[in-house]
Amino acid sequence: MSGRTREGYSGTGPGPITPDGCAVERWLRLPVGREPNIIERAVPPGAGILELGSGVGRVTHPLIERGFTVTAVDESPEMLEHVRDARTVCSSIEELELGDEKFDVVLLASFLIHNGDPGVRAGMLRTCRRYVADGGVVLIQREGEDWHQRVPREARTGSDGVIRVAAADPIGPDLTRIRVEYEFPDAEWTHTFPSYRWSREAFEEALEGAGLPVERYLTLDRTWVLARPA
Repeated sequence: MSGRTREGYSGTGPGPITPDGCAVERWLRLPVGREPNIIERAVPPGAGILELGSGVGRVTHPLIERGFTVTAVDESPEMLEHVRDARTVCSSIEELELGDEKFDVVLLASFLIHNGDPGVRAGMLRTCRRYVADGGVVLIQREGEDWHQRVPREARTGSDGVIRVAAADPIGPDLTRIRVEYEFPDAEWTHTFPSYRWSREAFEEALEGAGLPVERYLTLDRTWVLARPA
C-alpha cells in the first residue's frame, strides 16, 4: 500500500495498491483507449498539458508521442515510476502546489470527478481552475449517465483480460459503492470505491460555480466535457 488510504477505497491483488485502491500492475496491463484521440481533437497542437491523476502514463505517453508537453501529477510514487519523458509531480490533485504556473490544457480523466468526498471533488475543480491559463481549456471525463444502473457488465481488455463491474450498491444520497474485478490468466485484482452520481444538471452547476462553465461536450455519450474558464 502506498501513502495514506482514502476512506472507502480498497483494492486487492499482486503489486502495490495506491491510496484510492488502484493496483499499479493492473493499470500497466490496460491498453490505451480513445482518450488520446479525444484530447488531440479538442486542443491546439503542441499544447502544454497538466494531467491530473496520470497513473502509470497510459494516456501520458500517447500524448507525448503526438507532440504535447505533459506535466503528470499523481499521488502514488509507484505509479509515477512508470511515466516516461514527462515532468512528474507526486501530489494529490486537491492539494497540488505549483506556484504561479499555468497550462494551456488541464486534464482530469479517469472519472476522478466522481470522488466520494465532496471536499475532494470541490478541491479538484479548484485545482483545474487555478492552473488553467487565460484562454486555455479544462477537459474532464465523467461517467456515463447509466453507469450505476447497467450492472453487472463486463468487457474484454487487451487480448486476454476481462474487466467486470460486479456491483453498484447505493450507500447514501447520490453515492454508490462500486466493485470492479479484473481477471487475467495469471493474476486477478479488485477495486472497490465510492462514486458520486452526478446528474448532468448538478455537474454543470458545479463547474459553473467553480468558474469553469461547460462550453461543449466532446463525445455523443457526454462523458467528455470541455470547460473554459470564466
